[in-house]
Amino acid sequence: MVLTTTSIGAAGSRVLFCHGLFGQGRNWTGIAKALADEHRVELVDLPDHGTSPRSERFDYLAMADAVGDLLDPDDPAAVVGHSMGGKTVMLTALRHPERVERLVVVDVSPVPYEHATEFAGYIEAMRAIDLDALERRGDAEAALREAVPSPMVRGFLLQSLRRDETPDGPRWRWLLNLELLGRDLDLITGWPQDALADVAPYDGPVLWVGGAESHYVRPEYVEAMDHWFPQNRRVTVKNAGHWVHSEQPAVFAEVLRRFLR
Repeated sequence: MVLTTTSIGAAGSRVLFCHGLFGQGRNWTGIAKALADEHRVELVDLPDHGTSPRSERFDYLAMADAVGDLLDPDDPAAVVGHSMGGKTVMLTALRHPERVERLVVVDVSPVPYEHATEFAGYIEAMRAIDLDALERRGDAEAALREAVPSPMVRGFLLQSLRRDETPDGPRWRWLLNLELLGRDLDLITGWPQDALADVAPYDGPVLWVGGAESHYVRPEYVEAMDHWFPQNRRVTVKNAGHWVHSEQPAVFAEVLRRFLR
């Protein structure tokens, strides 16, 4: 599987970004532009998101290997991932350590989570919108309001709603494989521990960035973090929840810039 990427910046070390569930590479554009004067930045659309290929089953290992295929052991990159993308890049580093120069994990831990209900509600609300009858993006925003009370999260989800011009007139479509994401949500919130029995920890430098108001990076997860990534240091960003880089972009960009030097 060949993933869609967008490049920003022409010189410096490579930095590759992977988005979270319901996202796409363009979610990182602001952060990428802040780094592009010193780095070659690549923004990835993960499978079943954006314009990357669709799959038949959600598979973290296959996704991690697809990200690894974008990397070159002769030019290893710093790899950054948020949430689902954070789990993906952790696995890329574990399975292809020679391709990952350093790692940044954003608000997720190498553990399974049980709180998928919120995401299931998002998927149900998106699938409930009649795209054939949709006239304006604002109508979609209104339709999501009850299931997605946060304006920031609604705006994030609507970035994946595209209006195409066709010979028969405008057509709306989601840049998300909502059927698969809903069906395999337990795999998305999981962690493939059994598949890592013969895998060594990643010994490169790791930065863990968590939101102070998020529950995805908690003290009880530190043992797993330290086991798989012993050279990690953790930063907690105040006044931020799960979408740290969107809620505190200037702080996040500065923390990242310092780690990449």
